[in-house]
Formats: sequence, structure tokens, C-alpha cells
Amino acid sequence: MPRLDDKILYALPDGTDALLEGTCGAPFSILGRHNAGGVDIVRVFCRDARRVRLLIGRPQGGWGERAMRRIGDTGLYIGHIPAGISYRLKITWADGVEETEDPYSFPPLLNERELELFRNGHAAGLERIMGAHPLQVDTVAGVRFAVWAPHARRVSVIGDFNIWDGGRHPMRLRHEAGIWEIFIPGIGAGERYKYEILDQEGRIVPHKADPFARDAEIPPATASVIASSAPPIWTDATWMCDRARLQADDAPITIYEVHAASWRRPKGDPALTMSWDALASELVPYVQAGGFTHVGFLPVMELLSGGVWECAPLGLFRPSARHGPPEGFCRLVDACHRAGLGVIMDWIPDRLPPDLHGIACFDGTALYEHPHPHPHPHPHPHERSVLEGPPLFYNLHRAEVRGFLISSALMWLEHCHVDGLRVDMRGCARERHDELISFLRELNEVIAQRVPGALVIASGGSTGPDATVPVSRGGWGFSLQSCTAVPCRVGAYLAQEALWRGARHLDIIAASAQAFSGKYILRPADAGNAGDVPLLFSQLPGDAWRRHAAWRIYLSFLWAWPGRKLVFMGQEFAQETPWNPDGQLPWDAACLPFAVGTQRMVADINHLYRACPALHRRECVPASFAWVIADDTANNVFAWIRDDGESAPVLIVCNMTPSVRHDYHVGVPHGGYWHELFNSDAREYGGSGVGNGGGVHSHPYVIHGYAEACVLTLPPLGVLYLCMARVAS
Repeated sequence: MPRLDDKILYALPDGTDALLEGTCGAPFSILGRHNAGGVDIVRVFCRDARRVRLLIGRPQGGWGERAMRRIGDTGLYIGHIPAGISYRLKITWADGVEETEDPYSFPPLLNERELELFRNGHAAGLERIMGAHPLQVDTVAGVRFAVWAPHARRVSVIGDFNIWDGGRHPMRLRHEAGIWEIFIPGIGAGERYKYEILDQEGRIVPHKADPFARDAEIPPATASVIASSAPPIWTDATWMCDRARLQADDAPITIYEVHAASWRRPKGDPALTMSWDALASELVPYVQAGGFTHVGFLPVMELLSGGVWECAPLGLFRPSARHGPPEGFCRLVDACHRAGLGVIMDWIPDRLPPDLHGIACFDGTALYEHPHPHPHPHPHPHERSVLEGPPLFYNLHRAEVRGFLISSALMWLEHCHVDGLRVDMRGCARERHDELISFLRELNEVIAQRVPGALVIASGGSTGPDATVPVSRGGWGFSLQSCTAVPCRVGAYLAQEALWRGARHLDIIAASAQAFSGKYILRPADAGNAGDVPLLFSQLPGDAWRRHAAWRIYLSFLWAWPGRKLVFMGQEFAQETPWNPDGQLPWDAACLPFAVGTQRMVADINHLYRACPALHRRECVPASFAWVIADDTANNVFAWIRDDGESAPVLIVCNMTPSVRHDYHVGVPHGGYWHELFNSDAREYGGSGVGNGGGVHSHPYVIHGYAEACVLTLPPLGVLYLCMARVAS
């Protein structure tokens, strides 16, 4: 091996001072292996090491050792080896000896195509490019880190594996995309980490969690955690094959919406939360027994408050660690699918919290957020108490930000097998409306192409007259949109004393004019309201019997109205107190007779809704709905027909007063026997048991535009469903 003098071997390259000072943005130009003819010069920076030696691969096998020279007290070690020979490092620390590969001996791992995909905002697979990923380079196991910070002077990975020292693992900048990357050998899943970022002004910003992290510590700790690279184990092939059919426009969809933390607490202790696996064993059979088709989760991502569902999430790629590791969430989804339940979750792409350790001002500049610090126009009241300021907007003008958001959506739908996303937005400033709509169209087009059959549901500021119109026809491309207008009108009607309800009669009639202007999910107005917001149930007049009867009217009215159905947890047993995200549902009250009756009724109308095609097919076709009685303001009675054009139509009759109506004539389109399929006043539901003995024969009698009529007894504060066809139990 040719010999070089010390002047060449131990010469310090340009930039060494910056490396030693922690300001070097190009550490690979100094550290690692550098050829000098017949030898390779190896430089290692370990300022807290007692000694560093080179382990040199021998041709006959095994490793030989060679000393490295420490340069003063800088922590920089320099040695030399034969050109091209393999080597490792043997580092003596104060508490032991470590043998490892040199992180700076590895070439760039992100290829040009991956960098271009990120730069151009192509979302598919970005979560596999960015973030922390355990993998093998040649035969060396380790973790590849990649983070976007184009305006940083230096970015380092810090964690338990390097005693949180930003000088140990400064990263390589890929200038063309603004991405910093490094492969750190010898570490794997479960390690905690963050990024230490030096901004352009030479200041270290607060240590940042990984925007693409798929696991994290349990709050209030804020470090990211390296997730396992092993794919989830799925047993839901049957569901996934049938999903497109089960979520088609003519499929029945009834959603039980859940806040995972406060649905039920272990031992009732508000300090405890159920694991994802515990929810799989308890929540799934509960929802299945209730006859629902889907579970809807309020955000499963970590929130600043830990409970308030409208706050901006801390991580868009990971479920909350409060319930266990991310693979546990996948097992919960799998359990839902095995039980025949779809999974929908809230996804919040319009706002980010200005927290110190998150993505706000990530590299010292407004990178992910809009560059102008205008606050969100509709901050959630709880955000004001947990944030230093109101949440910020994502900068949707940047292709990288759009790719970041859409790749999050795809990760939940593809990797976690989630069946739908409720895109939760509370609107934006008028000057940003166009960029928001452009983003939503791009989101929906990508999802439709990559995950056909998945639902994307507009909510809040993402709703509008064009929300469910296909993008190809100038719309926004959502599958469905939340509708609170009809539930609000029905709730306001029932909140009046029965004597005065006639004054709001036209409000209900007017709602039918908008019933087919989009594809809707009927979302009760107080679903998910927390704190001191009064519940509709508490506003219903009368004694306990009348309030529960009116609540049964409210639900059975909406189940017969055009649109998919949703109840928020607790509404299935007429919860009387506002939701407390820091507590749990009042399960003791759920065992009381009225609550048990309401719960039984919800299960029955869910079954009926699925079993009667007329109630769920052609939801968006005006011909599927026809008023029979819309003008009886004296008796406060409504009646309408649901008809899918193929199966037997269903007649719905609602008596909105506590008085029994005897010999009440209702026109029907066909003569014959009309079975009483459902009666909200049934004794098993907590009602008085007034009804029609299982059904009635129609009689020739011209009324309401029909030649036949049924003469009915209308139960007090009751809803009847009648049909000429029986429904199998």
C-alpha cells in the first residue's frame, strides 16, 4: 500500500470548522470514506468517545483493528485503510464499547425518481419514501431517515441511540428536493427520535417530531418512534372484495360514530384508555348488535387536547399512541371487517397546530403552513385553551404540501384498510377558497383512481352544492356529504311544545326540496358536541315519557328520510347529558328501561333500513320520495312514501303530538293489506303500545291523490312504517 505523509492523511478539509461547530450542511463531504489514491481516508466525529478504532475486513475473513488519530480535543478521528476494503468502527464510550458500521460510508439511498415524485407532489407511496424506515443496505440492518427541510442549514437525527446529540448524525441534503437523508445502521423499530434543525439564521429550532412518523410516544411526551416495517396481517379479504358493492350509491349505510377514548374507560377510570385490541373485543360486537353497517371514528390521530375531536391533529400518519401501537389499530379495522362492519374515520387536512415540536415553522420558515400568519377563521373553542395561538392553514399552493396531505389519506385507506374518510373542514378565508377546492378535487381524483370503492365524505367547510358532483362534471368529487340541516329542522320542530309545532310545519316540508341536491349523510346536529352545548334531548318538552317518545320520533323520522344515517355514541340509548371527552358514556343510565327501549328500537330500524330496498335504494333520486300528507298543521301529522321503483313501497306516518289519532285516513298507492313493519310507540321500546294490530287492509277511498286509503290509529308521539311486503326477521 503506498504511504502518504501525515500532511495528506490528516489534513482537515474545508468545512471542518463548521462541522465541529454544528453548522455544517454537508457532513458527507468530510466524514466517512474518501479516496486518496491507494488508500481511503476515514474520518469519524465522536466528540464524547474515549477512543475510536477501525475494524478492517481481512481477505481470509474476520476483522483486524487499526487505530484512528484523535485531532486535538475536537472529537474528530482520522484513520486510513486500503482503498475499497470494507471497514467498521469500534467506539469506546464511557459506559462500554460499540461496534458498528459507519453511517457516512453509505451512498444516497433516495433515487432521482423518488425525489422528483416528492418535489412534484405525487402522493402515491410518499409515506414509504419519507420518514423513518427500517431496512437493509446490502447485509447491514438499520433505519433510513428522510425529512423535508429545504431552508435549513443543518438537520440531524437525534434519539436515544445517540444520546440526543445533534452532532452525531447530521444528514445529507438532496438539494434538488430539499430533502435530508441518512442511513443509521444498528438501530430498528421502537427507537425514539426527533430532528434537530439549524435554521438559516443559525438558530436551533425546537426539536421536531417527524411529519411522516407512523408511531410516537404517549403524550405529553412528543418524540416520534420508529415503526415496524412488517406489513399488517389481514384476514378481511372477503370484505375488501365486496367493499365497493357495500358502499355503492344504492347500499344501506348506517354509521355508529365513536370517540375511541371516551366510549368506555377501563374500570371507569378517566385516566385510562382502552387499547385498540380491547376496542376490537368490546366495541365491534356492540356495534354489530346495534345493526349498524359502519363504525365512524372521530380522529384517531393524536390531538393536542387528547380528546376534543375538532382540534388540529399532531400527526397525520399515525394513530394515537394512547391506545397502543399502530398495528393494534390495523387489528381493530380487521376485526370490524370480519364482523361485516366498514370503518370510517375523520381526517383533518385544512389546519395544523402551532405547537413547538410539530410541523409549524418546521425549518425555521413557514414550510407546511401558509406564509401569511392569518389565523383559521373558525378555531375550535378548546383550541384556544391548549394552543399558544389559533391553528394555521396548510399552504396548499405547494405541491409538496398537497402530496404530504394526500399521501396521508392514501396511507389510511391503503395501508390501514380504512373504508372511508370524513374530510373535516370548518371553512377557510374567501381568498383561499379556490386553492382549497382545487386540492379537494385532486384528493378525490387520486383516491378514486387508487382506492376505488372507498368513501370520501365532505364535512364542515368542505360541503357545498357541488360537493358530491363528479370532478368530470365540474364538482368536487366527494362520495357523500354530511347534512345537519334536516336533523336541525326536525330537532327544532320537536323542541317546540306540541301546541305550537304547526308553526314550524313548513320548515319540514321545505327540507324535502333540498333532499336530492346531493348525496347526504344525515348527521344529528349535536353529534360530537362536547362541554356545555345543550343536547337536543334536554330541549325536548314534557315529562320523561314524552321526551323519550319524541327522541324515538326524531331517530325514526330521520331513518325514513332520504340520506344515509348516523348516530353519535350515546344517542342510541338517548343519552341525557352532554358528551364528556374526558370521561365515558353513562353506561349505568344505558341500563334504565327507557334507554334499553331506545337501544332496541335503533337496532330494529337499522335492520329494517337494510332489509327494505325502498328505504335505501335510489337515495339521490327525487322519484324515490313522495309526500302523502304535508299540510295537516292542525294535527301535526306528516306522511310520505319511499319507493325504489322495483320493490314494495314503504309508507311512513308521523304523529308529532301526544294525542292518539283514531280513524285517520291516509292515501296509499296500492290496494291490499299493509303490514305495520315498525311502530316507535311499541311497548318494547318504552312506548304505550298503541298501534294497528300488525297491519290494516286498505279501502277504496279517494284521498291524497290516491284511490285507496288505509284507516289507521296513529300512536301518540309515534312513527309508523307500513308496507305491503313482509320483512324477514
